[in-house]
Amino acid sequence: MSGSRELGRTLRSWRDRTAPAAVGIPTGGLRRAAGLRREELAQLASLSVDYIIRLEQGRATSPSAQVLSALTRALRLSAAEREHLYLLAGQSAPGPGQVSAHIPPGVRRLLDQLDGAPLSVYDAAWNLILWNPLWAALFGDASALRGRERNITWRHFAGLPSRISHTAEQEARFEAALVADLRAATARYPTDVSLRSLIKDLRGVSTDFANLWERGTVGVHESHTKTVHHPEVGTFILDCDLFTAPSCDLRIVAYTAAPGSDAADRLKLLSVLGTQALTEDSIPG
Repeated sequence: MSGSRELGRTLRSWRDRTAPAAVGIPTGGLRRAAGLRREELAQLASLSVDYIIRLEQGRATSPSAQVLSALTRALRLSAAEREHLYLLAGQSAPGPGQVSAHIPPGVRRLLDQLDGAPLSVYDAAWNLILWNPLWAALFGDASALRGRERNITWRHFAGLPSRISHTAEQEARFEAALVADLRAATARYPTDVSLRSLIKDLRGVSTDFANLWERGTVGVHESHTKTVHHPEVGTFILDCDLFTAPSCDLRIVAYTAAPGSDAADRLKLLSVLGTQALTEDSIPG
């Protein structure tokens, strides 16, 4: 059996074994099989249905590393399965010198179970790789974003739209922490070409970033507040905390509000409205 056909067969078997409820998809209505539909896998991986079909039929023979990473996350593959997927595609899985977007099962379960708070997960280069429904309702569905559009550092220093605003003091701390994070990432992942390219382009697009980078600015992320401007539920302030997943260098960002507060009420409203509240300005924060 050719590599592309074996890849397609394996993807189909993993899709068939993945229960919709396990990945947050409602299971109401009649289903022919217990696994995911192609349309559902395409949505989870931010790929087209046609491309999923061509992969499974062995007609798409050279999926990119970005596609393989997206499929790994969508199908919730184990580390061994991830290695096998890259092997079938004729590629090497990202090594220790490269930023990894692999999400351990425990982090997946965290997002599945903590559905009362907007949560998002970023890799060591601050690329957005996972979020829960309440985060999407708060900041906009990021599934259509590609490449640098999903990188929080690029979005900030390139001046892309955001639903979050900072005071001057908050912005200075936030920028210093982002730059320090990227500097640390270059030391941990010295062979990551994408990371080096991101830093080069950031220095070219933003004099603020370039100055902070040249000065060797050091900063750390601390618990703080964010002012959110939502097109449907208005402007309100949330607490923002960052957690690091052990041994995998992922950053989990959580937004919370004190029980009984106005902000908590607005979050509850968003949990009811869901992504129905999204507008054309659906841009992640």
